[in-house]
Amino acid sequence: MTEEISQVAMKIILHAGNARTFIMESFQCMGEEQFTEAREKLKEAKQETLLAHKAQTETIQSEAQGNKHEFSLLFAHAQDTLMTIMSEWNIANQLVKVFEQMSKRINHPQ
Repeated sequence: MTEEISQVAMKIILHAGNARTFIMESFQCMGEEQFTEAREKLKEAKQETLLAHKAQTETIQSEAQGNKHEFSLLFAHAQDTLMTIMSEWNIANQLVKVFEQMSKRINHPQ
């Protein structure tokens, strides 16, 4: 069971890391006023977080059904990483809206 939980943890970390890469690319696009591309990067990041979240949820549901898992520092780290990435996604998703509005005001003043 320890190896199984480690594999799930690595899956979560992998997908969360992929999501972070897309989020960072989204910030780059925002800085270049490429807002459509920034949103596309955020969509890709969201898909990666959903894959990570699914792996985490399946493990938690398994334990809730009575399948005990040994504590794993790696799994705790994976969960922490996923939560952090989800927060970064939420911030980036709001910032793209803010930056787009600011860009419109600067480039097309009334």
